Amino acid sequence: MLFWMHFFAAVMVPFYTDWGGLKLSQILFLNSWFMLWNFILEVPTGTIADFLGRKFSLALGCVMAAGAALLYVSQPNFYIFLAAEFVFAIAYTLHSGADEALAYDSLKVIGAETTSKSVLSAMESFKLAGIIIATITGGFIASQFGPDTTMKAYAIPACIAFLLAMSLKEPPPENEIVEKKYYFKILRDGTAFFTSNKILLILTLELSLTNAFAWGIIWLFQPLLTAAGLAIKYFGIVHALSALGQIILLSNLQRVESWIGSKRKLLLIMAMTAGLAFISLAFVKSIFAVAFAIIVSFTFSLPRIPIFSSYMNKFIPSDKRATILSLTSMLRTLAIVIINPIIGFLADWSIFYTMMILGGLILFSTFFSRIEEKHLID
Repeated sequence: MLFWMHFFAAVMVPFYTDWGGLKLSQILFLNSWFMLWNFILEVPTGTIADFLGRKFSLALGCVMAAGAALLYVSQPNFYIFLAAEFVFAIAYTLHSGADEALAYDSLKVIGAETTSKSVLSAMESFKLAGIIIATITGGFIASQFGPDTTMKAYAIPACIAFLLAMSLKEPPPENEIVEKKYYFKILRDGTAFFTSNKILLILTLELSLTNAFAWGIIWLFQPLLTAAGLAIKYFGIVHALSALGQIILLSNLQRVESWIGSKRKLLLIMAMTAGLAFISLAFVKSIFAVAFAIIVSFTFSLPRIPIFSSYMNKFIPSDKRATILSLTSMLRTLAIVIINPIIGFLADWSIFYTMMILGGLILFSTFFSRIEEKHLID
């Protein structure tokens, strides 16, 4: 919750455009730069988590995140932004996979790994709670003190998160006698296992494609709200409601699955609902209609990540978990690196046509899904 308390999230586009002097294509390029470094660093940092410990990886990530935020506001300069995004990428990749691996292996130690979907969903809900708290307050902070103040404020919860990470207990190894593996052996074994597992590849590719298309809403919802005439101080409320929608869905996931009667059908319904919401944003104009469509877009597109992660974990051995989860995250990141600049150039041309195109692509990828019910194991 503290690591994801991003006060700047609700006003990132005004931060870049008003304080930083950038246009949308430059903003999306920056995010692609960030994602590119996520792609490059994902597996090395995931292997560090398996080699030195997940607790160390989480604590170091918190320190790097605080430093990146302060670097960002040192000067409104595009090249400073590039450097800060690189440091942020280190922070996020140190967390990526390590938190889920630490949680899942803790559950295995107490014999409760069958609850992983609800636990990982709860972790995602706490993350979203941090986003809700930060975005509501961030919008008002930006309107009173400027959008750069929201970035400075983030260093506080990041440092507190570091202290909490240091208090965590690393789960003991599954076997009493454990061979101390070398870094590159962990990397090689984890990569070989991932590429040879057909189900892991199918789940990863499906998630990577739909997530890359859905990623556009994160950067375009603020320009859409601006076009609808909403004041900047209320951006955080819309973002918070979007996060709340995800929390409600994740908190009731088992109930919704039981009602629908099929895990695969639920994933398809979520993707189709998100795609239709994206398309609607090309046509609706009123503030309330735009805000509602944005909330629906967030609610049904972004929660797919922890859901897929729960299914993937069933096929991953403990000693390779952080490395393989980092590999899956790396492929998601690569898809965003490729698609993000295209979204940026399309948005400079027309935000509304961009939403229509992205919605159509989400629907198209859903129709050709190769996921089967047997792949989705609880």
